[in-house]
Amino acid sequence: MRDRIIDIINDSIHIKERILHEQIDNIIKAAKTIIASLKSGGKVLIFGNGGSAADAQHIAAEFVGRFQAERKALPAISLNTNTSILTALSNDYGYEIVFSRQIEALARPGDVAIGISTSGKARNVLLAMKKAKEMGLKTICLTGGSGGELLKCAGLCFIVPSAVTARIQEAHITIGHIICELVENGLIK
Repeated sequence: MRDRIIDIINDSIHIKERILHEQIDNIIKAAKTIIASLKSGGKVLIFGNGGSAADAQHIAAEFVGRFQAERKALPAISLNTNTSILTALSNDYGYEIVFSRQIEALARPGDVAIGISTSGKARNVLLAMKKAKEMGLKTICLTGGSGGELLKCAGLCFIVPSAVTARIQEAHITIGHIICELVENGLIK
């Protein structure tokens, strides 16, 4: 067990070191994109499935509540939290449109859509990113492995260099936390 623990932690460190060397410019771009949107009255719409849904909720909560500083609430919505919407849309149309339909209803040009999919293949995330782009939103995705189809749909894409879902999710929340801190600091100053 000890050796496995060491391997897991070292793998996570290695992945984050690659992000450190390869993704700083993208993290800055994402933070600046969100800051510009919020300053102009926009909002952030975040979505994903499974563990990525939990990450979407977590990041939205950091914006609406606070990350580290006391400040006014920032408009962010996790599109995977309203069970009535999710079940009605799934039942009436199919699960693949649960996020795109909400983008259509809630988003406005200048908002930011953040789609999270560890594989980059989640059909409902792909369709939502396409709808967001069509509607004039800024689009950011967090994915892993090769980036999948999601890589082609987003204006800015974070591809975590791993095929292990757990390592990808660990990196996604790290990237999310960094962006939250940069956005918070950018809006306070």
